[in-house]
Amino acid sequence: MFSLDRWQEVLSTLARAPLRSILTSLAVAWGIFMLVVLLGFGHGLRKGAESQFADDAANSVWVFGGQTSQPYQGMPVGRRVSFTNTDYDNLRKVDGIEHLTGRFFPGSGGRPFGGERPVRVGAKTQTFDVRAVHPDHLYLEKTLIRAGRFINDGDLAEKRKLCVVGIPVAEFFWGTTDVIGRSLEIGGVAFEIVGVFDDAGGDDGELRMIYVPVTTAQLAWNGADRLNALLFTVGDKDVAETAELLDRVKATLADRQRFNPEDPQAIRVRNNLEQYQSFQQIFWIIEVFVSLMGLATLVAGIIGVANIMLITVKERTREIGIRKALGAPPWSIVGTIMQESIFITAAAGYLGLVAGVGLLSLVASVVPENEFFGEPQIDLRTAIYANVILVVSGALAGFFPAYSAARISSLSASK
Repeated sequence: MFSLDRWQEVLSTLARAPLRSILTSLAVAWGIFMLVVLLGFGHGLRKGAESQFADDAANSVWVFGGQTSQPYQGMPVGRRVSFTNTDYDNLRKVDGIEHLTGRFFPGSGGRPFGGERPVRVGAKTQTFDVRAVHPDHLYLEKTLIRAGRFINDGDLAEKRKLCVVGIPVAEFFWGTTDVIGRSLEIGGVAFEIVGVFDDAGGDDGELRMIYVPVTTAQLAWNGADRLNALLFTVGDKDVAETAELLDRVKATLADRQRFNPEDPQAIRVRNNLEQYQSFQQIFWIIEVFVSLMGLATLVAGIIGVANIMLITVKERTREIGIRKALGAPPWSIVGTIMQESIFITAAAGYLGLVAGVGLLSLVASVVPENEFFGEPQIDLRTAIYANVILVVSGALAGFFPAYSAARISSLSASK
Protein backbone atom coordinates (compact mmCIF):
# COMPACT_ATOMS: atom_id res chain seq x y z
CA MET A 1 0.00 0.00 0.00
CA PHE A 2 2.85 2.38 0.81
CA SER A 3 5.24 1.20 -1.91
CA LEU A 4 6.73 4.16 -3.76
CA ASP A 5 6.82 2.21 -7.02
CA ARG A 6 3.14 1.38 -6.70
CA TRP A 7 2.24 5.01 -6.04
CA GLN A 8 4.21 6.06 -9.10
CA GLU A 9 2.31 3.48 -11.12
CA VAL A 10 -1.05 4.71 -9.80
CA LEU A 11 -0.26 8.35 -10.61
CA SER A 12 1.11 7.38 -14.02
CA THR A 13 -2.09 5.50 -14.82
CA LEU A 14 -4.26 8.47 -13.85
CA ALA A 15 -2.08 10.81 -15.91
CA ARG A 16 -2.67 8.77 -19.08
CA ALA A 17 -6.31 9.90 -19.15
CA PRO A 18 -6.38 13.23 -17.26
CA LEU A 19 -9.83 14.33 -18.43
CA ARG A 20 -11.40 11.03 -17.44
CA SER A 21 -9.65 11.11 -14.06
CA ILE A 22 -10.77 14.69 -13.40
CA LEU A 23 -14.41 14.05 -14.35
CA THR A 24 -14.51 10.91 -12.21
CA SER A 25 -13.02 12.79 -9.26
CA LEU A 26 -15.51 15.62 -9.70
CA ALA A 27 -18.42 13.17 -9.52
CA VAL A 28 -17.17 11.83 -6.18
CA ALA A 29 -16.32 15.32 -4.86
CA TRP A 30 -19.78 16.56 -5.83
CA GLY A 31 -21.41 13.67 -3.99
CA ILE A 32 -19.64 14.30 -0.69
CA PHE A 33 -20.04 18.09 -1.16
CA MET A 34 -23.81 17.72 -1.51
CA LEU A 35 -23.97 15.35 1.46
CA VAL A 36 -22.12 17.84 3.70
CA VAL A 37 -24.08 20.86 2.48
CA LEU A 38 -27.48 19.21 2.78
CA LEU A 39 -26.73 17.91 6.28
CA GLY A 40 -25.31 21.29 7.30
CA PHE A 41 -28.30 23.27 6.06
CA GLY A 42 -30.63 20.72 7.65
CA HIS A 43 -28.84 21.31 10.95
CA GLY A 44 -29.23 25.07 10.47
CA LEU A 45 -32.98 24.75 9.91
CA ARG A 46 -33.33 22.51 12.97
CA LYS A 47 -31.29 24.88 15.13
CA GLY A 48 -33.35 27.86 13.99
CA ALA A 49 -36.59 26.09 14.78
CA GLU A 50 -35.31 24.83 18.14
CA SER A 51 -34.46 28.40 19.16
CA GLN A 52 -38.20 29.08 19.26
CA PHE A 53 -38.45 26.56 22.11
CA ALA A 54 -35.34 27.79 23.93
CA ASP A 55 -37.11 30.42 26.04
CA ASP A 56 -39.83 28.19 27.46
CA ALA A 57 -39.93 24.72 28.97
CA ALA A 58 -40.57 22.25 26.13
CA ASN A 59 -42.82 20.19 28.42
CA SER A 60 -45.09 23.11 29.30
CA VAL A 61 -48.75 23.79 28.62
CA TRP A 62 -50.22 27.31 28.60
CA VAL A 63 -53.94 27.88 29.14
CA PHE A 64 -55.75 31.14 28.33
CA GLY A 65 -59.35 32.16 28.84
CA GLY A 66 -61.55 32.26 25.75
CA GLN A 67 -65.21 32.73 24.89
CA THR A 68 -67.87 30.04 25.07
CA SER A 69 -69.34 28.82 21.79
CA GLN A 70 -71.86 26.36 23.25
CA PRO A 71 -74.73 26.82 25.73
CA TYR A 72 -74.14 24.98 29.00
CA GLN A 73 -76.27 24.55 32.13
CA GLY A 74 -78.41 27.53 31.19
CA MET A 75 -75.40 29.78 30.55
CA PRO A 76 -75.49 31.78 27.28
CA VAL A 77 -73.15 31.46 24.31
CA GLY A 78 -70.44 34.12 23.96
CA ARG A 79 -69.61 34.31 27.67
CA ARG A 80 -65.98 35.23 28.37
CA VAL A 81 -63.97 32.83 30.53
CA SER A 82 -61.56 34.63 32.88
CA PHE A 83 -59.30 32.92 35.39
CA THR A 84 -58.85 33.84 39.05
CA ASN A 85 -56.70 32.79 41.98
CA THR A 86 -59.31 30.13 42.78
CA ASP A 87 -58.63 28.45 39.43
CA TYR A 88 -54.94 28.42 40.29
CA ASP A 89 -55.66 26.85 43.68
CA ASN A 90 -57.90 24.21 42.07
CA LEU A 91 -55.24 23.23 39.53
CA ARG A 92 -52.71 22.75 42.31
CA LYS A 93 -54.83 19.78 43.38
CA VAL A 94 -54.73 18.13 39.93
CA ASP A 95 -52.44 15.12 40.03
CA GLY A 96 -49.74 15.08 37.35
CA ILE A 97 -48.93 18.79 37.20
CA GLU A 98 -45.24 19.31 37.97
CA HIS A 99 -44.88 23.11 38.22
CA LEU A 100 -47.75 25.60 38.10
CA THR A 101 -47.92 29.37 37.84
CA GLY A 102 -50.51 31.99 37.08
CA ARG A 103 -49.79 35.19 35.19
CA PHE A 104 -51.26 38.62 35.68
CA PHE A 105 -50.14 41.43 33.41
CA PRO A 106 -50.60 44.90 34.92
CA GLY A 107 -51.69 47.31 32.23
CA SER A 108 -52.28 44.50 29.72
CA GLY A 109 -55.79 45.62 28.94
CA GLY A 110 -56.87 42.00 28.92
CA ARG A 111 -54.13 40.89 26.53
CA PRO A 112 -52.87 37.41 27.49
CA PHE A 113 -49.18 37.77 26.73
CA GLY A 114 -47.86 40.96 28.28
CA GLY A 115 -48.38 44.26 30.01
CA GLU A 116 -46.00 47.21 29.93
CA ARG A 117 -45.68 49.72 32.74
CA PRO A 118 -43.56 52.86 33.13
CA VAL A 119 -40.57 52.19 35.37
CA ARG A 120 -38.65 55.02 37.03
CA VAL A 121 -35.39 55.33 38.93
CA GLY A 122 -34.61 58.92 39.86
CA ALA A 123 -34.89 61.02 36.71
CA LYS A 124 -34.66 58.04 34.34
CA THR A 125 -37.89 56.51 33.05
CA GLN A 126 -38.43 53.62 30.63
CA THR A 127 -41.28 51.27 29.77
CA PHE A 128 -40.72 47.58 30.55
CA ASP A 129 -42.82 44.43 30.43
CA VAL A 130 -44.05 43.65 33.95
CA ARG A 131 -45.27 40.13 34.75
CA ALA A 132 -46.91 39.17 38.01
CA VAL A 133 -46.30 35.47 38.66
CA HIS A 134 -46.08 32.64 41.19
CA PRO A 135 -42.75 31.12 42.37
CA ASP A 136 -42.91 28.15 39.95
CA HIS A 137 -42.73 30.54 37.01
CA LEU A 138 -38.98 30.18 37.40
CA TYR A 139 -39.26 26.74 35.75
CA LEU A 140 -41.67 27.72 32.99
CA GLU A 141 -39.48 30.36 31.32
CA LYS A 142 -36.08 28.72 31.92
CA THR A 143 -35.19 31.71 34.07
CA LEU A 144 -31.60 31.73 35.40
CA ILE A 145 -31.06 33.69 38.61
CA ARG A 146 -27.70 35.47 38.38
CA ALA A 147 -27.92 37.33 41.67
CA GLY A 148 -30.23 37.22 44.68
CA ARG A 149 -33.35 35.07 44.44
CA PHE A 150 -36.69 34.62 42.72
CA ILE A 151 -40.16 35.24 44.15
CA ASN A 152 -41.18 32.83 46.93
CA ASP A 153 -44.39 31.79 48.70
CA GLY A 154 -43.73 34.21 51.57
CA ASP A 155 -43.70 37.14 49.13
CA LEU A 156 -47.14 36.10 47.88
CA ALA A 157 -48.61 35.52 51.32
CA GLU A 158 -47.47 38.91 52.65
CA LYS A 159 -47.96 40.77 49.33
CA ARG A 160 -44.43 42.11 49.51
CA LYS A 161 -43.38 44.91 47.16
CA LEU A 162 -40.39 43.04 45.78
CA CYS A 163 -39.25 42.38 42.21
CA VAL A 164 -36.79 40.42 40.11
CA VAL A 165 -35.33 42.28 37.11
CA GLY A 166 -33.69 41.17 33.87
CA ILE A 167 -30.06 42.06 33.23
CA PRO A 168 -30.92 44.78 30.63
CA VAL A 169 -33.22 46.49 33.15
CA ALA A 170 -30.47 46.65 35.77
CA GLU A 171 -27.89 47.86 33.26
CA PHE A 172 -30.23 50.51 31.85
CA PHE A 173 -30.80 52.21 35.19
CA TRP A 174 -27.52 51.55 37.04
CA GLY A 175 -25.01 50.31 34.44
CA THR A 176 -24.37 47.19 36.53
CA THR A 177 -26.08 44.01 37.68
CA ASP A 178 -25.06 44.66 41.30
CA VAL A 179 -28.49 46.04 42.21
CA ILE A 180 -29.79 43.78 45.00
CA GLY A 181 -31.49 45.94 47.65
CA ARG A 182 -32.01 48.92 45.35
CA SER A 183 -35.47 50.26 44.52
CA LEU A 184 -37.41 51.28 41.46
CA GLU A 185 -40.93 52.55 40.84
CA ILE A 186 -43.38 50.61 38.67
CA GLY A 187 -46.46 52.61 37.79
CA GLY A 188 -45.81 54.86 40.77
CA VAL A 189 -45.37 51.98 43.25
CA ALA A 190 -41.93 51.41 44.84
CA PHE A 191 -40.45 47.90 44.65
CA GLU A 192 -37.23 46.55 46.16
CA ILE A 193 -35.04 44.40 43.90
CA VAL A 194 -34.32 40.95 45.36
CA GLY A 195 -32.99 39.20 42.24
CA VAL A 196 -31.44 39.62 38.79
CA PHE A 197 -32.16 37.03 36.11
CA ASP A 198 -30.83 35.84 32.78
CA ASP A 199 -32.67 33.80 30.15
CA ALA A 200 -31.51 30.36 28.96
CA GLY A 201 -32.76 31.11 25.45
CA GLY A 202 -30.69 34.26 25.15
CA ASP A 203 -33.65 36.29 23.87
CA ASP A 204 -33.20 39.95 24.80
CA GLY A 205 -36.96 40.46 24.69
CA GLU A 206 -37.35 37.91 27.49
CA LEU A 207 -34.80 39.83 29.58
CA ARG A 208 -36.31 43.32 29.30
CA MET A 209 -38.77 42.28 31.92
CA ILE A 210 -39.62 42.61 35.61
CA TYR A 211 -41.26 39.89 37.73
CA VAL A 212 -43.35 40.79 40.78
CA PRO A 213 -45.47 38.65 43.16
CA VAL A 214 -48.88 38.09 41.61
CA THR A 215 -50.78 38.98 44.80
CA THR A 216 -48.86 42.26 45.13
CA ALA A 217 -49.64 43.26 41.55
CA GLN A 218 -53.32 42.40 41.93
CA LEU A 219 -53.51 44.65 44.98
CA ALA A 220 -51.40 47.50 43.59
CA TRP A 221 -53.10 47.77 40.20
CA ASN A 222 -56.71 46.86 40.95
CA GLY A 223 -56.41 43.36 39.58
CA ALA A 224 -58.72 41.89 42.23
CA ASP A 225 -57.94 38.16 42.00
CA ARG A 226 -57.75 38.08 38.20
CA LEU A 227 -55.21 35.99 36.24
CA ASN A 228 -54.52 36.33 32.51
CA ALA A 229 -53.14 32.83 32.05
CA LEU A 230 -52.30 29.56 33.78
CA LEU A 231 -49.11 27.69 32.89
CA PHE A 232 -47.82 24.32 34.02
CA THR A 233 -45.22 21.68 33.18
CA VAL A 234 -45.98 17.97 32.84
CA GLY A 235 -42.66 16.41 33.90
CA ASP A 236 -41.57 13.47 31.75
CA LYS A 237 -45.03 12.64 30.38
CA ASP A 238 -45.39 11.81 26.69
CA VAL A 239 -47.90 13.42 24.32
CA ALA A 240 -50.69 10.93 25.07
CA GLU A 241 -50.26 11.26 28.85
CA THR A 242 -50.18 15.05 28.52
CA ALA A 243 -53.43 15.00 26.54
CA GLU A 244 -55.06 12.95 29.32
CA LEU A 245 -53.78 15.41 31.95
CA LEU A 246 -55.06 18.32 29.88
CA ASP A 247 -58.54 16.75 29.81
CA ARG A 248 -58.52 16.73 33.62
CA VAL A 249 -57.34 20.34 33.69
CA LYS A 250 -60.18 21.36 31.34
CA ALA A 251 -62.68 19.47 33.47
CA THR A 252 -61.44 21.22 36.63
CA LEU A 253 -61.68 24.66 35.05
CA ALA A 254 -65.06 23.89 33.43
CA ASP A 255 -66.54 22.77 36.73
CA ARG A 256 -65.96 26.15 38.37
CA GLN A 257 -66.35 28.35 35.29
CA ARG A 258 -69.47 26.44 34.15
CA PHE A 259 -68.64 25.76 30.52
CA ASN A 260 -68.76 22.58 28.47
CA PRO A 261 -65.34 20.84 28.74
CA GLU A 262 -65.73 19.90 25.06
CA ASP A 263 -66.25 23.53 24.01
CA PRO A 264 -63.24 24.28 21.74
CA GLN A 265 -63.56 28.05 22.22
CA ALA A 266 -64.03 28.30 25.97
CA ILE A 267 -60.31 28.13 26.69
CA ARG A 268 -57.26 28.31 24.43
CA VAL A 269 -54.37 25.92 24.92
CA ARG A 270 -50.76 26.15 23.80
CA ASN A 271 -49.28 22.67 24.19
CA ASN A 272 -45.52 23.18 23.83
CA LEU A 273 -44.77 19.48 24.29
CA GLU A 274 -47.05 18.49 21.42
CA GLN A 275 -45.59 21.20 19.21
CA TYR A 276 -42.04 20.19 20.10
CA GLN A 277 -42.69 16.50 19.40
CA SER A 278 -44.31 17.35 16.06
CA PHE A 279 -41.34 19.53 15.20
CA GLN A 280 -38.92 16.71 16.09
CA GLN A 281 -40.79 14.24 13.87
CA ILE A 282 -40.87 16.65 10.94
CA PHE A 283 -37.16 17.36 11.13
CA TRP A 284 -36.34 13.68 11.56
CA ILE A 285 -38.11 13.02 8.26
CA ILE A 286 -36.30 15.98 6.64
CA GLU A 287 -32.92 14.78 7.90
CA VAL A 288 -33.53 11.23 6.65
CA PHE A 289 -34.61 12.56 3.25
CA VAL A 290 -31.60 14.90 3.05
CA SER A 291 -29.23 12.10 4.06
CA LEU A 292 -30.68 9.75 1.45
CA MET A 293 -30.39 12.43 -1.24
CA GLY A 294 -26.77 13.12 -0.33
CA LEU A 295 -25.91 9.42 -0.15
CA ALA A 296 -27.63 8.78 -3.50
CA THR A 297 -25.45 11.48 -5.08
CA LEU A 298 -22.37 9.97 -3.45
CA VAL A 299 -23.27 6.43 -4.56
CA ALA A 300 -23.71 7.67 -8.12
CA GLY A 301 -20.17 9.02 -8.00
CA ILE A 302 -18.83 5.76 -6.57
CA ILE A 303 -20.56 3.76 -9.31
CA GLY A 304 -18.92 6.08 -11.80
CA VAL A 305 -15.52 5.26 -10.27
CA ALA A 306 -16.24 1.51 -10.51
CA ASN A 307 -17.20 1.85 -14.19
CA ILE A 308 -14.11 3.88 -14.97
CA MET A 309 -11.91 1.32 -13.21
CA LEU A 310 -13.50 -1.47 -15.28
CA ILE A 311 -12.71 0.48 -18.45
CA THR A 312 -9.18 1.04 -17.22
CA VAL A 313 -8.70 -2.68 -16.53
CA LYS A 314 -9.97 -3.51 -20.01
CA GLU A 315 -7.58 -1.02 -21.59
CA ARG A 316 -4.68 -2.49 -19.59
CA THR A 317 -5.47 -6.13 -20.36
CA ARG A 318 -2.26 -6.58 -22.37
CA GLU A 319 -0.15 -4.85 -19.74
CA ILE A 320 -1.62 -6.95 -16.90
CA GLY A 321 -1.14 -10.15 -18.92
CA ILE A 322 2.53 -9.34 -19.48
CA ARG A 323 3.02 -8.63 -15.75
CA LYS A 324 1.50 -11.99 -14.85
CA ALA A 325 3.70 -13.69 -17.45
CA LEU A 326 6.72 -12.11 -15.80
CA GLY A 327 5.64 -13.57 -12.45
CA ALA A 328 3.60 -10.77 -10.85
CA PRO A 329 1.34 -12.33 -8.19
CA PRO A 330 -2.46 -11.72 -8.43
CA TRP A 331 -2.56 -9.85 -5.10
CA SER A 332 -0.08 -7.32 -6.50
CA ILE A 333 -2.38 -6.54 -9.41
CA VAL A 334 -5.43 -6.45 -7.14
CA GLY A 335 -3.64 -4.10 -4.75
CA THR A 336 -2.68 -1.70 -7.50
CA ILE A 337 -6.21 -1.47 -8.92
CA MET A 338 -7.82 -1.05 -5.49
CA GLN A 339 -5.23 1.50 -4.41
CA GLU A 340 -5.98 3.52 -7.52
CA SER A 341 -9.71 3.41 -6.78
CA ILE A 342 -9.28 4.32 -3.10
CA PHE A 343 -6.95 7.19 -4.04
CA ILE A 344 -9.49 8.70 -6.45
CA THR A 345 -12.43 8.46 -4.04
CA ALA A 346 -10.51 9.53 -0.93
CA ALA A 347 -8.74 12.49 -2.55
CA ALA A 348 -11.80 13.72 -4.43
CA GLY A 349 -14.04 13.09 -1.45
CA TYR A 350 -11.75 15.01 0.86
CA LEU A 351 -11.82 17.97 -1.54
CA GLY A 352 -15.63 17.78 -1.57
CA LEU A 353 -15.67 17.65 2.23
CA VAL A 354 -13.41 20.70 2.52
CA ALA A 355 -15.49 22.59 -0.07
CA GLY A 356 -18.73 21.72 1.74
CA VAL A 357 -17.41 22.79 5.15
CA GLY A 358 -16.02 25.96 3.54
CA LEU A 359 -19.41 26.84 2.06
CA LEU A 360 -21.14 26.25 5.40
CA SER A 361 -18.59 28.51 7.13
CA LEU A 362 -19.14 31.21 4.51
CA VAL A 363 -22.92 31.07 4.93
CA ALA A 364 -22.55 31.16 8.73
CA SER A 365 -20.43 34.32 8.49
CA VAL A 366 -22.78 36.08 6.07
CA VAL A 367 -26.26 35.03 7.24
CA PRO A 368 -27.03 36.01 10.86
CA GLU A 369 -28.76 33.45 13.06
CA ASN A 370 -32.50 34.01 13.40
CA GLU A 371 -35.65 32.19 14.48
CA PHE A 372 -35.86 30.40 11.13
CA PHE A 373 -32.23 29.50 10.45
CA GLY A 374 -29.34 28.80 12.82
CA GLU A 375 -25.64 28.29 12.12
CA PRO A 376 -25.24 25.60 9.40
CA GLN A 377 -22.62 23.06 10.39
CA ILE A 378 -21.81 19.36 10.64
CA ASP A 379 -20.40 17.79 13.77
CA LEU A 380 -17.08 15.96 14.06
CA ARG A 381 -18.80 12.57 14.12
CA THR A 382 -20.46 13.24 10.75
CA ALA A 383 -17.14 14.34 9.24
CA ILE A 384 -15.47 11.12 10.49
CA TYR A 385 -18.31 9.02 9.11
CA ALA A 386 -17.96 10.77 5.75
CA ASN A 387 -14.26 9.95 5.57
CA VAL A 388 -14.87 6.32 6.54
CA ILE A 389 -17.57 6.08 3.87
CA LEU A 390 -15.12 7.43 1.31
CA VAL A 391 -12.44 4.84 2.09
CA VAL A 392 -14.91 1.95 2.18
CA SER A 393 -16.61 3.16 -0.98
CA GLY A 394 -13.27 3.43 -2.74
CA ALA A 395 -12.42 -0.12 -1.76
CA LEU A 396 -15.80 -1.39 -2.98
CA ALA A 397 -15.53 0.58 -6.21
CA GLY A 398 -12.14 -1.00 -6.92
CA PHE A 399 -12.88 -4.54 -5.78
CA PHE A 400 -14.76 -5.85 -8.82
CA PRO A 401 -12.40 -4.25 -11.35
CA ALA A 402 -9.47 -5.62 -9.32
CA TYR A 403 -11.05 -9.08 -9.22
CA SER A 404 -11.52 -8.89 -12.99
CA ALA A 405 -7.88 -7.91 -13.41
CA ALA A 406 -6.70 -10.80 -11.26
CA ARG A 407 -8.45 -13.27 -13.58
CA ILE A 408 -6.62 -12.05 -16.67
CA SER A 409 -4.31 -14.80 -17.91
CA SER A 410 -0.78 -14.35 -19.15
CA LEU A 411 -2.03 -15.44 -22.58
CA SER A 412 -3.83 -12.09 -22.82
CA ALA A 413 -0.47 -10.47 -23.43
CA SER A 414 -0.23 -12.10 -26.84
CA LYS A 415 -3.68 -10.95 -27.99
